[in-house]
Amino acid sequence: MAEIVLKSLAHSYVSDPRVPEDYAIREMDHIWHQGGAYALLGPSGCGKSTLLNIISGLLEPSRGDVLFDGEVVNSLPPEARNIAQVFQFPVVYDTMTVYDNLAFPLRNVKTPEARVHERVMEVADVMELTAQLKRRARNLTADEKQKVSMGRGLVRDDVSAILFDEPLTVIDPQLKWKLRRKLKEIHQRFEITMVYVTHDQLEASTFADKIAVMYEGKIVQFGTPRELFEKPNHTFVGYFIGSPGMNFLDVEAREGRVMAGAMELTVKQAVHDAVANARATNIKLGIRPEFIEVLADPVEDGMEARIDYAQDLGTYSILSLTLGNTVLKARIEEGQPVPTGRAWLRFPDERVGLYIDEYRVEPGHE
Repeated sequence: MAEIVLKSLAHSYVSDPRVPEDYAIREMDHIWHQGGAYALLGPSGCGKSTLLNIISGLLEPSRGDVLFDGEVVNSLPPEARNIAQVFQFPVVYDTMTVYDNLAFPLRNVKTPEARVHERVMEVADVMELTAQLKRRARNLTADEKQKVSMGRGLVRDDVSAILFDEPLTVIDPQLKWKLRRKLKEIHQRFEITMVYVTHDQLEASTFADKIAVMYEGKIVQFGTPRELFEKPNHTFVGYFIGSPGMNFLDVEAREGRVMAGAMELTVKQAVHDAVANARATNIKLGIRPEFIEVLADPVEDGMEARIDYAQDLGTYSILSLTLGNTVLKARIEEGQPVPTGRAWLRFPDERVGLYIDEYRVEPGHE
């Protein structure tokens, strides 16, 4: 196991990068602590796979350092880093049996055959592959092959870390949840440092203790699934995490009031002061659909909104509303009356986030 440190790391595929947009990975400092289960989450093109390939040694960074337990490994090839990597599509030897596929990484480093057998049987049991051990890999289904590929990453007990690059892409949707839980169980059993790359927030939150959210080549937030949901550090995290994502209202201070277009918003004094004193013009208030209070009748501090439509999703409904000129989403739980036509909204003070130039600030500390 290893602590992996990224120090002033940046990477560009352009020979002479000059502007931030030239970088696939913009300068970052980050730590993956020993024995942790982490996810690297973000949309296609944000730099996830590039970062993973730098950690594994498939790419050498343009700038900065990768350190394993304090040792700079920039120039070390993958085999010298003692890293196991599981790719998006399964990498198996079709002519070998499942047993021999699992045994291959151990035999490659001259492990005694008794220990090979012990580890293969242990990993086969964990991955539920025991019944397949004598089968040729070419006769396996795609999900069985990926389980073998994952098992090969786990079979060596001396690896520093296991890196997963969207490993469930080819897996049947019905099996994905089971395999995510299986990986979580494996981590808890073997306590190996694991980094799991995905664009799927459910995969990330199911697997990881902490999630690094990437956007435009940067890690914009690193935290627990709950922290990402309740206090997104960047507007992108708010949009990307949750279904539907966070509501954002462009606001400004006018004549002693906080306005979203022509609509006055009811906010606490600290938020009002922060908006009024901000030097930026890019100022937003954010609130999750789950946290908006929706009432059928006028109420003190309520803001009148038009209900455009309601989507019944069984155990809850999603309302699409227009507040002034801003379209919002609100979640109504099962059993709560769903207003028609118009509703009055309240934003609980503790649930409202203030964002200046896309980053969250705490009123009084901006």
